[in-house]
Formats: sequence, C-alpha cells, structure tokens
Amino acid sequence: MPRSRAELLDRCYAVIEVVRARVGGPRLLSQTSSRAGWPDHGVFLLFEEGERRSDGVTPRVTFVGSHGLEEGSPVLLWTRLAQHRGSVAGPNPGAGNHRRSELRRLLGAALLASDDRWSSAAATWGSGDTASRAVRTAEAELEREVSRRIGEMPLLWVEVADRQQRAAMVAGLIATLSERPDEPVDPPSATWLGRCAPEEAVRTSGLWHVEHADAGPDPAAVAAFLAHSGLG
Repeated sequence: MPRSRAELLDRCYAVIEVVRARVGGPRLLSQTSSRAGWPDHGVFLLFEEGERRSDGVTPRVTFVGSHGLEEGSPVLLWTRLAQHRGSVAGPNPGAGNHRRSELRRLLGAALLASDDRWSSAAATWGSGDTASRAVRTAEAELEREVSRRIGEMPLLWVEVADRQQRAAMVAGLIATLSERPDEPVDPPSATWLGRCAPEEAVRTSGLWHVEHADAGPDPAAVAAFLAHSGLG
C-alpha cells in the first residue's frame, strides 16, 4: 500500500497511463459523438491544456465524472458527456445548459469572476433549476465559451457497470486528487482558470469540484480504478 498521498497519486497516474494506452489516447468532446463507441456506463477524467503535475510533464486531472449515480437513473455515459459538452444544434447552437452540469456551472462562474465580457449572465448564472428563454438567451454567449473550453479538454474513461462502484470511485478519486487536505503535491498552475472560481474548494483543490474535495486520499478508489483499467 502507498505510504503517502504522493505515492498514491503516483499509483493513480500510473493507472491513467494504462488507460490512455488501452483506449488509444484521449478524445476531445468537441470532436466526438454518440457513435464513437462509448460504453453505457463509466467513469471519466478530464484534463486541461497547460495543467501538469509537479514534474512539469504529466497531464494533471482537473475533473472526475460519471453519470446515473442516483438509484433508478436512466442516464448513460454519453448522455452525461453531452450535457457537459453543450448543444450542437437547437436555438442556441454551441451553447449548453449549466443547470444540468456542475462542471459547466463552476467553470462559467470562474469566467464571470475573471472577465466582464459575459456580464449579461451574471445575475442569473447558477440560479434555479430552469430558466426562461430570455434568460437563456442572455446566458448564451457565456454558455458558448464554457462549451468551447470543455470541448478542448482531453478525456479518458473506464467502463464501470455498477452504479455504486461508480459513485465510490468518483468520490474517492476526487478526494485523492484534491490538493486541499494535505500539503500540495500537484498544485494547479498560476494561470488555471479555477483560481478565479468563487468557490474556495475549487481554487484550492485544483479540481472543478466542491463535493468530496476535503475527504482525504482514498486508496480503495485507486485500487478500484486499477481493477477497471484492464490491468487489475
């Protein structure tokens, strides 16, 4: 067993390299579709350009996600990925709905805090579960920028059929990758957009997450990740 968080992170990223090789490298959401051979159920990792581990080389995970974690939910992996990606058609093509994606909400809030170009969305962003057409129109430009940024994030995934296993793996990987509980091992870069986020948990964890960011390293989640990587 790893004796420190740094060792556990090294193990986690070693598994990520196995996954990277097995799936033939990451995909970009902006360049893929439902026909790309996604498993029905899985856990996925997102990375961002310029975000590296402390070695300056290894891409650093900035988001861990899954789908259908509530009992009885019919949502499949691609459906969830498409919600994060945003729309490609409809009345606001290229936009999206941050009310159905915590990643979109957090990223958009950081953009609002960093730049006043999207001030038309400031009063309503993150408010309510639904919005009128007028509100969605006012938010559309910010939604498009969120979609653009998420669409550029490299994506890796592992197939995980069991809902409870997916939930435990996501929570544990977030807790392990978070920089909050201990001395930072892989801090975000000085220019990472998350440093502008209103949520302290995002700013200090180096992840687009609030939930589970304080839980501390979880060796069991890394072991489960290994088991589903095709190597375990």
